[in-house]
Amino acid sequence: MPNSMPENPPIAVLIPCYQEEKTIAKVVADFNRVLPGVPVYVYDNNCTDSTARLAREAGAIVRREKRQGKGFVVASMFEQVDADILVMVDGDDTYDAKSVSLLLEPLLRGDADMTAVTRLIENEGKSFRNFHLLGNKLVCGVINKMFGSQIGDVFSGYRAFTRECVAKIPITARGFDVETELTLQALYRGLVIKEIRAPCGKRPEGSFSKLNTFSDGFRVLLKLFLMLKSYKPLTFFGSISIGLLLLGMLVGVRPVRQFIVDRHISSVTSAIIAPA
Repeated sequence: MPNSMPENPPIAVLIPCYQEEKTIAKVVADFNRVLPGVPVYVYDNNCTDSTARLAREAGAIVRREKRQGKGFVVASMFEQVDADILVMVDGDDTYDAKSVSLLLEPLLRGDADMTAVTRLIENEGKSFRNFHLLGNKLVCGVINKMFGSQIGDVFSGYRAFTRECVAKIPITARGFDVETELTLQALYRGLVIKEIRAPCGKRPEGSFSKLNTFSDGFRVLLKLFLMLKSYKPLTFFGSISIGLLLLGMLVGVRPVRQFIVDRHISSVTSAIIAPA
């Protein structure tokens, strides 16, 4: 269960970045404005553009993560930044900095361990490709079935965590499947996740997504598969067993039916030709 927060707990904003020179200065400035005095950390994941320089000029504390992949960045941020509440947001300027108060409120009240912005309700069909929407809903459906939860956007990159929550979640993901892992690990450990409806916009002109629909989608599904096997083994292996049983019954219908029919015909034929 969530614990009550001390009054005015230390907060930090964490921004994982790769090639975000078009937007990072604005994102840093926006959070400096809505959370004055709160440190903003930008983690440079081997950017070859001006992301790091522009972030530093905007007032961010810039650190570098040499291991390529968002999962590595998130693991380093959680390990290195010392604050009671950690706000994680993407550097692409698609999330509204003013919504951070909505993310913080449940944590400050002690009502949640993790909060996340859910984008699908207000922005469906506007900011995402149809395949991403389908994949998001599919993964959410599986997770909700597994844990009896009501997750609406498992891929959200705008989240806030208590320090206790972060300490309980091991990060093993390397890439964009890290958001799925954060949700799964929290639910498995009985942590409370609250989702917040907030605006989400499109990337500005000249900014591009690093998400690969097929390779990153495969990693997410693989992560879901492995965690289901590890954390819900009875459900996982039981479902496989039931599936194989049904498949075996389906395959066996025809030969069994044929055996019954042939045996019946043979019995009737034998009765007819048998001597009186």
